[in-house]
Amino acid sequence: MTAFWTEADFDDHEFVHFVRDHASGLTAIIAVHSTHLGPGAGGTRFWHYPNPKDGLRDALRLSRGMSYKNAMAGLPAGGGKAVLLADEARTKTPEMLAAFARAVEGLGGRYITAQDVGMSQDDMVALKANTDHVAGLPGQGGDPGPYTARGVFLGVKAAAQRALGAGDMRGVRVAIQGLGSVGGGLARYLAAEGAELTLADINRDRATAMAEELGGTAVSADQILAAEADIISPNALGAIITEQSIDALKAKVVAGGANNQLATGSEGAMLRDRGILYAPDYVINAGGIINVLRHVDNADDDEINARIDRIPGRLSQVWDESDTSGQSPDVVADRMAQELIGRA
Repeated sequence: MTAFWTEADFDDHEFVHFVRDHASGLTAIIAVHSTHLGPGAGGTRFWHYPNPKDGLRDALRLSRGMSYKNAMAGLPAGGGKAVLLADEARTKTPEMLAAFARAVEGLGGRYITAQDVGMSQDDMVALKANTDHVAGLPGQGGDPGPYTARGVFLGVKAAAQRALGAGDMRGVRVAIQGLGSVGGGLARYLAAEGAELTLADINRDRATAMAEELGGTAVSADQILAAEADIISPNALGAIITEQSIDALKAKVVAGGANNQLATGSEGAMLRDRGILYAPDYVINAGGIINVLRHVDNADDDEINARIDRIPGRLSQVWDESDTSGQSPDVVADRMAQELIGRA
């Protein structure tokens, strides 16, 4: 593996910690982008990367994204991310989790971990046996998905009002990609307000069942971005907004909970040039981390919900500045976040 500071996604990260525990077989990367506003906070991802450099890239990109997300959400936290490099069989043992937890503890609170892809709440409980620097435990808000879904729903409504002039979601056509905790929760919120839903998931049976439940239409995952819809809402994996998918879009809005939706970063300008309103992902999907980090400043449920309620206002600030400056919303949001973490 080449030196991390030569990687294209290295962005003056405060530290990148490589962990290798031979006894358990653990290989992990902990990247902390910024602690300007507080401890670097972000989930741990357990994933198999055929090329380990892809794991490093994820850690670098995702930790920077957490810096921006936490800053724009007004949280007293910086940005960090961890990646556990799984083998092809996705072997995860208590010994590996214990070794990783000890590595987190050794950072002295500069990194707070939480649940992400491939990790469960039970895994977070296991980590707690060897480190105090774990968020999202039972009694600390639990599953972040419903909170993320609520924030995305509020952001989708704000986007519909801005781009479509819609006073409510009745009759607004929304195509949702990914029907897990976030996408599924969003679909139920929208259905309750009378939106017309087109649904897709890598698990076609899940999409079919939810479409029957909510009165929507199920399509295959490879058709959803080109659906006849007013709003496209990506809520699965990232890098799905590409030059090719933008060419196929019929919607006027892209607003969803998936992280890192823009494949290369240049797609934000492409969306702007086509007159498609984009909701920067780390602004609209902040509800989960707002909930997970409640223990940092002992926020209660009322305060958590108040913070999530502010998501539409932050999006409006981004869109207003985008209109004024001519820059795409993703560029504007990045600049706002950089100012907040002292990197203007």
